[in-house]
This record gives sequence, C-alpha cells and structure tokens, in this order.
Amino acid sequence: MFLKTVQADGTAEKNVIREMKQRAAAARSDIEKTVAAVMADVQARGMEAVKEYAEKFDGVAPYEVTAETLEAAYARCDRAVRAALERAAANIRDYHEQMLARTWEYQRSPGACLGQTVRGLTRVGLYVPGGTAAYPSSVLMNAVPAKVAGVEELIMVTPPTENMSDAVLAAAKIAGVDRVIAVGGTQAIAALTYGADWIPQVDKIVGPGNAYVAAAKKMAYGTVDIDMIAGPSEVLVIADRTANPTYVAADLLSQAEHDRLASAVLLTDSMEQAQAISAEMERMAKTLPRFDIIQASIAGYGCAVVFDDLKAACEMANLVAPEHLEVVTENPRQWLPALKNAGAIFLGQYAPEPLGDYMAGPCHVLPTSGTARFFSPLSTDTFLKKTSVIEYSRDALEPLADDIIALAKCEKLDAHANSIAVRFGK
Repeated sequence: MFLKTVQADGTAEKNVIREMKQRAAAARSDIEKTVAAVMADVQARGMEAVKEYAEKFDGVAPYEVTAETLEAAYARCDRAVRAALERAAANIRDYHEQMLARTWEYQRSPGACLGQTVRGLTRVGLYVPGGTAAYPSSVLMNAVPAKVAGVEELIMVTPPTENMSDAVLAAAKIAGVDRVIAVGGTQAIAALTYGADWIPQVDKIVGPGNAYVAAAKKMAYGTVDIDMIAGPSEVLVIADRTANPTYVAADLLSQAEHDRLASAVLLTDSMEQAQAISAEMERMAKTLPRFDIIQASIAGYGCAVVFDDLKAACEMANLVAPEHLEVVTENPRQWLPALKNAGAIFLGQYAPEPLGDYMAGPCHVLPTSGTARFFSPLSTDTFLKKTSVIEYSRDALEPLADDIIALAKCEKLDAHANSIAVRFGK
C-alpha cells in the first residue's frame, strides 16, 4: 500500500508517535556554533558585521525597499493573486478583530480599582524567506494580526533576491507593513535582535525561516521575544466510513508536498476506508509536480492507524498534538470536546487544511512537533503586552494592612512590611 497501515493494538500506535517525535529531532541541524558566532559578531560590531555577512551570503549589502518599489510590485502582481491576497487579508483581519483583548478595569470595593492595560508591542520584526520559499500568505498571516493588535512599527526583512517576489511585496503593502529591509539569514535576525545602525532593535521577531534562521531566533530569545520554533509541517486526519476517500487523500497529500520531513497521518475505524484512501493517494500523487517529495514524506512519516472506535482515535490525536487536525466524520462536531491538543481543528469534509492556510482567517502559524500540548497559534495575543493596574485609597488599603505585614514578615522581608506599616503608624 502507498500509505503504510497498521491495526491499533496498544503498541503499533505508540510506535507511530515515537517515529513522529524522532522526526522532529532529525530536523535539527548541527548549526548552533556557526549561528552563535554570527550573532555575537553582529552584537559586537553592528552594521559593519551585518554588511559583511550580507555581502558574503546575499551578495549585496542590506538596503531598504522603497514605497515606490512596493507600489510597483503591487501593480505588477497577477490580478487574480492580488485579489486573493486582498480577500485573505480581509478575512484574517476580521477574525483577529473578534479575538482582540482590550484594556479593562473593575471596582472591587469602594476605593479599590483593579485592571489591566493592553497595548500592542512598539516594534516587531517579521522574517520572510526568499527564493523558492517565498510565501505571500505567510506575510499576511503574521503581519495582519500584528497590525490589528496595534503594533506601532512592523519591519519585514527578506533576502535581497535578484527579482524579489511581487506577490510577497504586494502582501506587505496590503498588510500594512511599515518598512521592508532587504537582508536575510542569521545576519537579519541578529540585526533585529541587537540593532545595527539604521536597522533598529525590535521587541519581538516572528516568521518562518530555514534551520539557520530558526537557530538564530532561538538564540535571540531573552534579548527579544519570538513567536515559536517551528518544525516540519504535519496533518492528522480522523475519518470514518462516511468520509470521501478522494477528499481525505487530497488533504493528506497537501501536507506531504511541503518537504520530505512533513507528516501525514490517518486515523480511522475502518480498514476498508484506510485502503481506499491509500489507493487514492497513490493515484493522485503520481499526477503532482512534487511527487518525489510526496513519496519521500509518505514513505518516511506517513501512515494510517485503524482503531476499533473513534474515541481511541481521539485519544491518540491528543497524544500526537498535531499542527493540523481534520475531523471528517458523519458528525464531526461530536468529537470536538474530546480533542484537547491541536494547533487548528478542521471540522467536516468542506473544511480542508488549505482553507486554513490561505483564506478562512485564523492564523496558519501553528505549533508543531507535539507542542500544541502547551503552545497556541499565532494571533493578536502574540503581539500584545499586558500590564496590571492597581489603584487603592487609604480606606481600601487599611483593612489589608495587617495581612500584608504578616505575609511580609513570614518571608523575612521587613522593608516590605515597613512600607505598609509607615502608612498607618503600626
């Protein structure tokens, strides 16, 4: 069979999970030493070092892309692509406006006012890969939530390829990116992390990149914030006997074409369905331009697991905690309460994973490699800073004075206790 298939028996499905975890480890390259040297050099020498690395790896020193260049790219962009980008941006904006956290406060008692201010970050850096990995959809998915959150300055960095993607630059204009700087690789992340002359230090760095960029972002964390360290893409589909095997096969292939480390897993309660889906995958895969990548992905990290019932399939899904989780069953909403861990859940046969990648509105920047157990998708929350606000009058503080003093003395922090005591002559 094109998609290797196992019957769940308590062991087989655990082996699948173990192989997926090993896949995440296999994706890590031994590049930390090289990246660390570049980061340290940029921190020490600033723009001088950035220029040297940019000229070595990009072939040109960093430069700022002008507003006129963005306008020209927007005008040149294929009309259908431009219309799709505009519609996608509107959908992303609409979704994220619904979830935007706002400043709030309440009166606990007379004289006691508590609350929280919610503000967008001042400055954010967005890394956008170049070359064959230029994805305008990722520009929208990162930039639109940032602007909805109120980020004051959004700086996009991207490698200075000979012919920068018109679609990527058009997406930057549509999303409201404030500045576009032509610089890529580790040197771009280092410049955003420490600041380098006219490239300012940012508060947070988001966006996908190769293994060097991922390692640099990891090292930047602590000096600045980052979104997450993304691993290879993955989809897990729960399908019952009612699922259309052609639809499910197409969805599994849509993830397998990303790269050879991508994972496509099917969980079902029907061996017959697993066989039908596998046959459809083989038929369709042979017609696709990226067949070699798909074949390697499926051979290495694709499989189907057949369970006695879908409740057990949901339990396995929670252990895997996939980036994308499709539920293609007779009543998909029935299983939603049982599904605890996933980056995004797609319900029904007309909510395929590419809908989320491009057009629905929720961000396609999702936790991978099991991290959906504790990470959330990128959203407006990613770009917000929350500050507690406490306001008390003398009459509101006085009834709490003895309790605060008692706790401070318990922790042997006498100056804390005194801060309260001096206000009430205690």
